[in-house]
Amino acid sequence: MVQGVVVTSFVALSSASKEALKTATLLKTLNVNSLITGEVGVGKKTLAQYILPNALIIDASKFDELLTSLQSVNQIIITNLHNSPNLNTLVKEIKSHNIRVIATSKNYIEDEILDELFSIKFDIPPLSQRVEDIEALIEIFSTEASELFGVSGEFKMNDFIPNLMTNSHSLKRQVMINYLLQDIQDFELMEITKNYLFDKLGSNNDYRDFLYLYEAPLLKSGLKRFKSQLKLSDILGLNRNTLRKKIADNQKYL
Repeated sequence: MVQGVVVTSFVALSSASKEALKTATLLKTLNVNSLITGEVGVGKKTLAQYILPNALIIDASKFDELLTSLQSVNQIIITNLHNSPNLNTLVKEIKSHNIRVIATSKNYIEDEILDELFSIKFDIPPLSQRVEDIEALIEIFSTEASELFGVSGEFKMNDFIPNLMTNSHSLKRQVMINYLLQDIQDFELMEITKNYLFDKLGSNNDYRDFLYLYEAPLLKSGLKRFKSQLKLSDILGLNRNTLRKKIADNQKYL
């Protein structure tokens, strides 16, 4: 059971995320504007919603919609502030209507008008710097996957290397795919391969070019399981020279 967060879905087990949650909790009690920065998938929007749970949420790139909305709200969450086409106009409208704002941005924007607008600014570090949060997120995502796919059993962590390229976004996708593959049937795997190849076929070299989709996983799993090229060559019914050539041809995938 994941501990540390009860009032929000923001996972706060690392010291950095605990500090971010502490700041967000303080902001719930203050009537001030705040800018939350950080990479994609670190939890900026989640904390913004924790601070202003009933606020309208609009991406800064939807400029006309955003300006229209400012006419009828007293608080708002503006995501991806770095995508705003006109910060001066936006800030002017926010100030003229005395609206409370919690905004998010992938990085800090050096701008005097933003320094005046946002009383509090804080950054959420990437998951690579919040190691304690990763295991908790994997547990959350695997539970979601189990319910979504109707699959029982624990998530297999053997050889699982978290994909943190886009933080929680890439990690969730990875867990979902891996959880599904744990119980996948052969006809489902063939259907996935068929769909993958459908739009890619069209040249005279397709058989050779896509053979790695079959050979690479077969060789990789065989080498891992039997730990011997000699034994694998016997299992696959290939002579050792043929196996060595296939391993060399697929080396970048193994």
